[in-house]
Amino acid sequence: MRNILLVGDELVAGHGDPKALGWAGRVAARTLPAVPDARFHGLGVPSETTGEMASRWDEEALRRLRHAPKGSRTYVLFAIGRADLRRSVTPTMTRLNLANALDRAAALGYATMVAGPPPTWGDENQRIAELAALCEDAATRRDAPYIDMYGPLVRHDQWAADMATGNGDLPGQAGYGLMAWLVLNSTWHEWLGASAPAVG
Repeated sequence: MRNILLVGDELVAGHGDPKALGWAGRVAARTLPAVPDARFHGLGVPSETTGEMASRWDEEALRRLRHAPKGSRTYVLFAIGRADLRRSVTPTMTRLNLANALDRAAALGYATMVAGPPPTWGDENQRIAELAALCEDAATRRDAPYIDMYGPLVRHDQWAADMATGNGDLPGQAGYGLMAWLVLNSTWHEWLGASAPAVG
């Protein structure tokens, strides 16, 4: 069995998606045919900073996995949101919090991956770009694969249109579909030790 923990904020929980799937549900649905023994666990807490995430995720993970069959493997994707920017967490602390979360996962024997924050429909994007670069650097230093959600979406017309129809902060169905595509077309399947499904 492969336990896949998706740790993050309201974007992991799929808030704003009229289908209530978010990117996580879409990724799970597309992954299961190739990884039928996968068990997905959503650990999303809205508006959570990296410090709050680092302080609680492992206890929640261990609670979910305490009855996992012997020989099960565990994978953790830390999806970083924008709360650190909005709650005045310094870049130094963000880097430390993410490093601590990755180190704790490694100590537990879990494989790790990091997804950076996506852009918004506002004037935060320069700061989000800096946060994304920081997250990528922290992931690289820990040999964790990184998924860039910012670069591919910041100038994407469909993303912009989807964000503009809402409150400018949460994507809708199209935006979550784009986020799911970025995950699925990263090293996702390789990370899980599976073959990506053929595109036909």
